[in-house]
Amino acid sequence: MVSNRCKMLVKAELKKLHVHYIMIDLGVVDIMETLTADQREQFRVALLKSGLELMDDKKAVLVEKIKNVIIDMVHYSEELPKVNFSDYLSEKLNYDYTYLSNLFSEVQGITIEKFSISHKIERVKELIIYNELTISEIAWKLNYSSVAHLSNQFKKITGLSPSHFKKLKGARRIPVEDIGD
Repeated sequence: MVSNRCKMLVKAELKKLHVHYIMIDLGVVDIMETLTADQREQFRVALLKSGLELMDDKKAVLVEKIKNVIIDMVHYSEELPKVNFSDYLSEKLNYDYTYLSNLFSEVQGITIEKFSISHKIERVKELIIYNELTISEIAWKLNYSSVAHLSNQFKKITGLSPSHFKKLKGARRIPVEDIGD
């Protein structure tokens, strides 16, 4: 689940099944009772119809948690943490970063860094479109070391400079849930 819309969909499906939940967060559902085999299958099918997947594989669940930490940090945090990203991720998930990195690359076929950069660039696009911050302010907000670093990364990913993109007004934005697929 990578959006609030997904969370609402999961809530609705659980309600249809008369299943009580404690918490629904991006990628995680904590339910109060044990699902019957029939309820579990109904829930799985309902999620699939909506483009979501019920995951049991512990590795896949951990990869989703990695994605959710990155998405939450980049798209929904007011300000990115000022600590080293690998330390931040390790602390959030209570795993060694090397393990997380190797697992993510093995399952996703891209590195955590590339996934994170893709999301940061989409966030940059979003902030450019909102037109409330300068490129310098965006670079600072997303912890880029300089405007040049942001601009170089932006151009490498999009083929455009941030100022050229600004002129296009977001013609090439990608929905959050489709980044990294």
